[in-house]
Amino acid sequence: MSAAAEIVFDRVSKRFSRSEDEAATITAVEDLTFEVKTGELVVVLGKTGCGKSTMFNLLSGIIEPSEGKVRVKGHDPYREFGWFRSKIGIVFQGDRLMPWRSALDNAALGLELNKVGRQERYAAASVWLDRLGLSGHKNDFPHALSGGMRQRVSIARAFAIRPEILLCDEPFSALDAVTSEGLRQDFLALLRETRATCLFITHSIDEALQLGQRILVFHRPARIAYAAEIHSGLGDAARAAIRAAIMRTLASEGTVPSEGTVQGEAQS
Repeated sequence: MSAAAEIVFDRVSKRFSRSEDEAATITAVEDLTFEVKTGELVVVLGKTGCGKSTMFNLLSGIIEPSEGKVRVKGHDPYREFGWFRSKIGIVFQGDRLMPWRSALDNAALGLELNKVGRQERYAAASVWLDRLGLSGHKNDFPHALSGGMRQRVSIARAFAIRPEILLCDEPFSALDAVTSEGLRQDFLALLRETRATCLFITHSIDEALQLGQRILVFHRPARIAYAAEIHSGLGDAARAAIRAAIMRTLASEGTVPSEGTVQGEAQS
């Protein structure tokens, strides 16, 4: 593992019991090893049920691994949950706004939980709502906002705490294509500006190719079946080769693709 890694999964497995019989278990994550370096945007791609959400829950400290180590900035997210307050921002698939709070109050929620004073937290939340095009909707309640606007509020809430790490669990998947495209562009611009480290989960190949500096494709139980690096100088032919390799990897779930073949395609 690199010393520059902010997120580390080191031979992590997670099993859940089906019943009181400890022998009857489901393996959701199996011997998963990867890292995310400081300032990097890594996209995790996979079919529904491949273990992406379990990996996300391990990373956010909701559950602990059965085997192996998960470390975020050198700390155990499960056993040192309180240490991560204000250091990690999370954007979920659903906006998870509180219906009784205005857009401004929702965007300020993380700061409020972190004991930031009222004037300071409202000022910060207001700036992020402005940045996300919601300057005229700060006093609106969630029921008066479109789906895209509500998700913009949730992104403002995540950025308002100035997190060092952002965890995103399919944040644009419930939106229409035009709205999600606009949000992706805004999200990328803010991420580049803040230089936060980001792990982004999706099931969309197009989204992965647009956002990721690195793409990890999972097979079930969660393990890396394919990895590719994406950079600005990557040509159309190389992108097409990576797309084809991702599609073959997803289609081949249940088999183990040849590592040499996959890496060769990614570099073509």
